[in-house]
Amino acid sequence: MPNRRFATGEVVMGRWPGSVLYYEVQITSYNDLTHLYTVQYKDGTELELRESDIRSVSSFKPRKSNSSSSSPSRRSGSRSRSRSPGRSAKGKRRSSSQSRESRDEKKKTIRETNLTLLKLNENNTSRYNGEPDSTERNDTSYKILQKVESELEIGHMLDKYTLHPRRHKKKEEIFLEERVFETAKTTEKVSTETKELEFGGRIGAFCMIFFLPATVFYLLLMCKQEDPSVMNFPPLPAFDSLWETRVFGVFLLWFFLQALFSLLPVGKVVEGMPLVNGRRLQYRINGFYAFVLTAAAVGNSLYFEIELHYLYDHFLQFAVSALIFSLLLSLYLYARSLKAPKEELSPGGNSGNFVYDLFIGRELNPRIGNFDLKYFCEMRPGLIGWVVINLAMLLAEMKVQDRNVPSLSMILVNSFQLLYVVDALWNEEAILTTMDITHDGFGFMLAFGDLIWIPFVYSLQAFYLVNHPSEISWPIASAIIILNIFGYYIFRGANSQKNAFRRNPNDPKLAHLKCIPTAAGKSLLVTGWWGLVRHPNYLGDIMMALAWSLPCGKILKLKCFLLKTCACVLATDFHFLICQ
Repeated sequence: MPNRRFATGEVVMGRWPGSVLYYEVQITSYNDLTHLYTVQYKDGTELELRESDIRSVSSFKPRKSNSSSSSPSRRSGSRSRSRSPGRSAKGKRRSSSQSRESRDEKKKTIRETNLTLLKLNENNTSRYNGEPDSTERNDTSYKILQKVESELEIGHMLDKYTLHPRRHKKKEEIFLEERVFETAKTTEKVSTETKELEFGGRIGAFCMIFFLPATVFYLLLMCKQEDPSVMNFPPLPAFDSLWETRVFGVFLLWFFLQALFSLLPVGKVVEGMPLVNGRRLQYRINGFYAFVLTAAAVGNSLYFEIELHYLYDHFLQFAVSALIFSLLLSLYLYARSLKAPKEELSPGGNSGNFVYDLFIGRELNPRIGNFDLKYFCEMRPGLIGWVVINLAMLLAEMKVQDRNVPSLSMILVNSFQLLYVVDALWNEEAILTTMDITHDGFGFMLAFGDLIWIPFVYSLQAFYLVNHPSEISWPIASAIIILNIFGYYIFRGANSQKNAFRRNPNDPKLAHLKCIPTAAGKSLLVTGWWGLVRHPNYLGDIMMALAWSLPCGKILKLKCFLLKTCACVLATDFHFLICQ
């Protein structure tokens, strides 16, 4: 067994995980099995570090100038030859006065450095709107400041051995200023270069580009069969039947119509979360207005007897058109990101590998003027298109099954999912604090999810009911309605709580909630909805998805729901079912 290098209780310098910065820590314990040291930082944070991430305090000394003018021996030698005893006594009084001035000016330097650091790291300390609380001060800039203060204290000790404190102070300030800016630049460089790859790295991203579209088309083909079953693999359609230029034109018309609605000068303008450079982008919140205008346009189309049944007849071709458009959009986004400044790149999509960066997305907020491509695709064409698809399936069911009114199952599916979409558009501002907007780049993953996964997978229930009639009784329908309402209550309550806390943790309305600090310097809610389960918003999502699928018939026919849930797990979070 290897010998320990550091003893319990010893004060050493520990490297902060994920960075190149070392801070003063105290060793509290050592694990003989894992060979990890448990250390405690000055702010009380405890972490486990490897021995290679720990260095002795003596290895961190302020840099000394190599110039001959600052050599102590030469300075003392010249002074001993030129000064008389009387002048020496006077010099001592002057030296004492200068030392006091030196300490006052160094305190001022600490305050000025503090302001500089906070400005340089504004994005880290102001992740949420409002003033940061005590749990958010555990960030990089605060720890750099601690180190600067400790080095200035060392400088006070050096002042005792010099007769030129002012001159020494200036050089020390220059040295510390260089250290601060070098550290800030290093931290910024680390944050813009992706080191840890997700989704299985380069090979995983390459496979996902093919696996996700294959999953969508498999589900669509399976739901169109007479006996939709996982074991009953659907026959592949003819290749030439998957493409029609007119369908692609209709898709483009829909996309640009929604873009036009989003550019209308209606709705309030709000600021998003701070970026790396401290800027806050502005967003126009008019999604609900776009939904109302879309509803008016669809109603006008029905009045002039434009058949929405066309959407059902060419549903697979619309999915192919959306896939091709998403791929072209992803290539455009990658090409334009090559000219984007480093501070505008996504922290997770800048690996240097073409396939991985294409999938994850390099640029965080790609914009054409004030038109934000990611924000637009996140809320408009796919989400509102989902409701239009459901309406088209309702009309197709009446036509295919020769009904005068739609079935109760179809009405429930349309009503539940309409509530979900309207809720998202009504609370559109809340999306600005989600990971999709604040962290993830805009690449194939989000483009595919926004334009294909949401409209074509989330509408599977309505698409299934067109050719598979399912009659349910009112007592069963009532139980399904209660399940959906309860799921929606959890979903909306958890998301509203999360959004309010991210916006302003010091909001008086959130005073009853408790939180704990994390190693990343953020705060984690441990009460309210987020104190019950790890992801209450996902729990509400699953309950609503179950309510959407139950009207489709027997439990054996819930395979579409199970496949959809499994795919969501792969595409989002592998741990969203784990409770605390």
